[in-house]
Amino acid sequence: MRYAHLSVQKSITAAVISIQGMADDVREEARTFFEEQWDPDLTLREWWVRLADSGFAVPSWPTEWFGRALSADQVAIVTEERERAGAVAAPAGLGTMLAGPTIVTHGPDDVRERYLRDIVTGEKAWCQLFSEPGAGSDLASLQAKAVRDGDEWIVNGQKVWTSGAQYADLGMLLARTNPDAPKHQGISYFVIDMDQPGIDVRPLREMTGRALFNEVFLTDARVRNEDVVGELNQGWAAGMTTLSNERVGLGGGGGGAVGIAPGTRSGFLDKRAGDFSPAAQGSKPRRASGTAMAMGARGAKPLIALAQERGVNTDPHIRQALAKLHSMGEVTRFSHLRSKAAMAAGRRPGPEVSTGKLMISRITRASREVGLQILGAHGMLHGTDAPQDGTVQEMAIFSPAVSIYGGSDEIQKNIIGERVLGLPKEPGSDKDVPFKDLKVGTQR
Repeated sequence: MRYAHLSVQKSITAAVISIQGMADDVREEARTFFEEQWDPDLTLREWWVRLADSGFAVPSWPTEWFGRALSADQVAIVTEERERAGAVAAPAGLGTMLAGPTIVTHGPDDVRERYLRDIVTGEKAWCQLFSEPGAGSDLASLQAKAVRDGDEWIVNGQKVWTSGAQYADLGMLLARTNPDAPKHQGISYFVIDMDQPGIDVRPLREMTGRALFNEVFLTDARVRNEDVVGELNQGWAAGMTTLSNERVGLGGGGGGAVGIAPGTRSGFLDKRAGDFSPAAQGSKPRRASGTAMAMGARGAKPLIALAQERGVNTDPHIRQALAKLHSMGEVTRFSHLRSKAAMAAGRRPGPEVSTGKLMISRITRASREVGLQILGAHGMLHGTDAPQDGTVQEMAIFSPAVSIYGGSDEIQKNIIGERVLGLPKEPGSDKDVPFKDLKVGTQR
């Protein structure tokens, strides 16, 4: 037994040494790349092409699709080296967060070859055409329909709460292609060109004064049959992959070069990359869209700095609130790392997808409360009249959205109850009924 124990110890030690060796190799290669290739005088387009070709833009993706198949720990090392060099991150947005991972998972290869590179280089921006006026929480009730016309499909319907549709080049579209099948079947997942006459994008103004979301009307819009992601009429599976990645991303506060929109319509691609480096961005206040999510991603740090700046960091109530906020942020960060590790290992994310999304809602609300408490009477000011150009106030106004988008808090609780705790599912008698026979809104 003693020799067996020693053998196990040796095996464990060898494994640890091997893992450490791989980590050291990744660090050395990443450090060399960023030191030699990062040039602030490049355009964003030029830099993102270099980053994409290196595999360090999305290092967790497979090697054959512009990644390096790295683990979550190794991806963290790459991030450390990029930040140390002061280089701009890979393109942010729904392309790298949602479309890319879904296309990598479900293919087919010709779709991967057609779209993945433009995602990684930031050449194309994406939006998500899922939710409808009558199909939000019950997404499977979607009524947008696609009818085959030779090598194309003709799409008619309406989508809503579509983030960034006014700037998107391409869209992830769920449309019903077989109304004779039950509602979770007969749905297909398409890549659709947003720049065509049959698509009308209408921004929806929020309380913040911004218009992050849109309603989108599709009238005889066209999509190629070769742009089906996954199997025809089996788009629900690909859609669930997109939603899982969305909740992972939102639960971790997003990623990529935040505040730098990719795509041909944003106007950023031909700007100097160095103007968007962490050092340059840190030298001036930035009110990026989605301030609430950005605040949640950064945890308590910006509010701790604000409390120190305002001279209230010794107030026991504020200190207690900040400590609680910091603790929630750390729990969320660890859960996010666990999700990314599962995905990097080829496993589906677990309950941390939903708990992370719920936690970011809690963090946003807690940030709103303590932020306004720190500001006191100055919390009534707005815009440039307010401390930090009104970032806290904008977060407070935007905060209700975080509990709604990406799957509402109530939906996440249902998922946890049914899939994690094993509670009975909500009753439903429509699982085996053809969609055309359901009384869902007004059938088109």
